[in-house]
Amino acid sequence: MAGPSLWLTTLGCAKNQVDSEKVTAMLSEAGYTWADSPENADVVMVNTCAFIEEARAESVEAILELQDRKRADARSVVLGCMAQRFGSDVESALPEIDSVLGLDRYGELVGVLDRLTNWEPVNLTRRPVMDILHATGRPVSDFPYAYLKVAEGCNKPCTFCAIPSIRGKQRSRRPTEIRAELEGLVTAGVGEVILVAQDLAAYGRDIGAPGGLPDLLAFLSDVPGVRWLRLLYLHPREITDRLLEVMTSSPLVTPYFDLSLQHASGSLLRAMKRPGNGEKHLNLVSRIRSMSPGAAMRSSFIVGFPGESDSQVEELADFLVEARLDWAGFFPFSPEPGTPAAVMDNQIPRDIAMERLRHLSDIQDELTAKANAEWVGRKGLVLIDQVEEGVPVGRTYRHAPEIDGVVRTDSGVPGEWLEVEFTAAFGHDMEAVVA
Repeated sequence: MAGPSLWLTTLGCAKNQVDSEKVTAMLSEAGYTWADSPENADVVMVNTCAFIEEARAESVEAILELQDRKRADARSVVLGCMAQRFGSDVESALPEIDSVLGLDRYGELVGVLDRLTNWEPVNLTRRPVMDILHATGRPVSDFPYAYLKVAEGCNKPCTFCAIPSIRGKQRSRRPTEIRAELEGLVTAGVGEVILVAQDLAAYGRDIGAPGGLPDLLAFLSDVPGVRWLRLLYLHPREITDRLLEVMTSSPLVTPYFDLSLQHASGSLLRAMKRPGNGEKHLNLVSRIRSMSPGAAMRSSFIVGFPGESDSQVEELADFLVEARLDWAGFFPFSPEPGTPAAVMDNQIPRDIAMERLRHLSDIQDELTAKANAEWVGRKGLVLIDQVEEGVPVGRTYRHAPEIDGVVRTDSGVPGEWLEVEFTAAFGHDMEAVVA
């Protein structure tokens, strides 16, 4: 007997998306079904994000939108980071929500939904309580790529970040569990797998795996059917010579370096409890390029951190010009409750932070456009992700899904790997024809 119907909206990062996919698998195995719209669901759910203020506002907006769209007799559940971090506040502010379950209570979800829907399944084996980190069930991906979470939580003391208080200390998965999930994704037709974690390059330290991420990559390298393994989020302190050697020598690992640099000012980075400065960052970039001349590089930067001066903004601007990163994201400082940076002196007004962000973004946009233009006339491999309005859209190794640009081609179907010639570049995006 088919169970009650559900709707799940997912917000936030790739790690949250993986959580939602595992929740979906757990609930499907428990007999629940999935509605084609919120209006047709017996229960609507939101997997929320709480990383910064904007993310929390988006989460609240999504919750309220679903409240307006759902049937009057449908029930509502809030999941994810905001539920974990501000559960009691969410319950007080939104009394119309039926249940608020943080990350550490996902194992209760089946029972909660059974009670909310008054469903008593007959002759159905219910799945045991799920560990959100280790469960391997995943629905078939709509795209030829998928995210694979190898660890949860973070031990870093960054003064601006609330992730440790939300996700807890780092907990690495066992290599055999990761490999099993990877094999399952490949069997389902996934050709590119993106390894993610809050602190990916620190993988393994908490489970006594001294080889860490390099050993894990070696262990996964012979899984048949994987064309690309992409790594997202590399903390500079964890980028060892051995990791670089594995990343630049493995034919499976894409030469794509997602470097979490955060700023170029040494004094600001110290206040953030982050390593390095502009010169050290440039040395790292140079080192990577010497080992892998065609490597693509991305980073993220915080603008408007307490005490940031105009000269420090220009220091970051000079770094961008010299580093010539392929991609970069800029985020205004968000004073997260409970973090040291939220109560530091010399908080930067929001309008000034946003003006600085636009200035730096304009500089990086020109650098990204130039990096893409240098590929015009060259050939490369593209993975087609989808077809938009009749146009195949894909990516090269230089493009991480959902955060970088795309390549539009003259033919191809989702999941197809094509050798193309790049014919034009338009800012972040490119055009190509099959070679």
